[in-house]
Amino acid sequence: MTDLIQTLAPPAQPKPIVIFGAGSIVRDAHLPAYAQAGFPVAGIHDPDSAKAAALGRALTLAEAVAVPDAIFDLAVPPAAIPGILRELPEGAVVLIQKPMGSDLAAATEILRIVRARRLRAAVNFQLRFAPMALALKDAIARGLLGEVVDFDAWLALDTPWHLWEFLANLPRVEILLHSIHYLDLIRDLMGNPQGVFARTTGHPSSTVSNTRSAMILDYGPGKRCSLSINHNHAFGRKFQACEFRICGTKGAAYMKLGVNLDYPKGEPDELWLNTGGDWQQVPLTGNWFIAAFVGRMTQVQRFACGLGPALEGSAEDAWHTMALVEAAYDSAAAPAHPIKDSPDA
Repeated sequence: MTDLIQTLAPPAQPKPIVIFGAGSIVRDAHLPAYAQAGFPVAGIHDPDSAKAAALGRALTLAEAVAVPDAIFDLAVPPAAIPGILRELPEGAVVLIQKPMGSDLAAATEILRIVRARRLRAAVNFQLRFAPMALALKDAIARGLLGEVVDFDAWLALDTPWHLWEFLANLPRVEILLHSIHYLDLIRDLMGNPQGVFARTTGHPSSTVSNTRSAMILDYGPGKRCSLSINHNHAFGRKFQACEFRICGTKGAAYMKLGVNLDYPKGEPDELWLNTGGDWQQVPLTGNWFIAAFVGRMTQVQRFACGLGPALEGSAEDAWHTMALVEAAYDSAAAPAHPIKDSPDA
């Protein structure tokens, strides 16, 4: 269990990174991750230049797009993504912050710009690159679990939505901005589902439009995938949970996503495997936050430096995660199958 792959080897001479956006995600995740990995940050562009300067070297838009051989890291609101992509040099390497637009139409527009400008773009669905996720994928690739036939996501926690004031008036929150990570990881492990059944709703204690979701992904006969997500379980830590159970034909895995418990302080992530016999805990090299941001950018760096032929989590692939999210909202808006209320009906 100690030799499962959890990290990616960085290139010896990484490319300079130009960051667009100077918000909290850049301060708390991107910059610490890149410093930890030894990736050079050439500067930051933000409409608020003082905000950018407080985090590092502030760049004008012209200066930002002119940095030679750079990787452009877009940590901006979804509506700002298309305009920035149109300003980047053709053929540039880009990492786009999730979500890939606010809906599928926006994701499609982004993908069209990426194609037209021949941008080599990935999307920052970084849960795929958390040490526990990389180790799980390695275990599956080695055949330790057999064929994955069951995936359960269970979240019962108390998320402090008030920390993100911009969420207050958004019509789409829980699936688009949170569970999208889980849907993307499920796609990475199991491929694209055939369909989805979903409900998402708010809570009487919250002004956020939707903070609880239930989803079933249809993978056809023989496979089952369900997500039960409640961000309003505010009754103490004892019975809160943020965990996945992944079962195969030969073994099983358990994952605890610690960052969401007691957020933002969090708890350590956990990965346990049972490949026939007792459960064994896999020693992890780091947590989702911030190790996954290291892993995500490392994969982009390796691609940009010619160390890997494929850009994992590309914009082409991420579009399918956005299609799954859109389908979930469509399902949530549709009526459920009616139940007869009379034997004479």
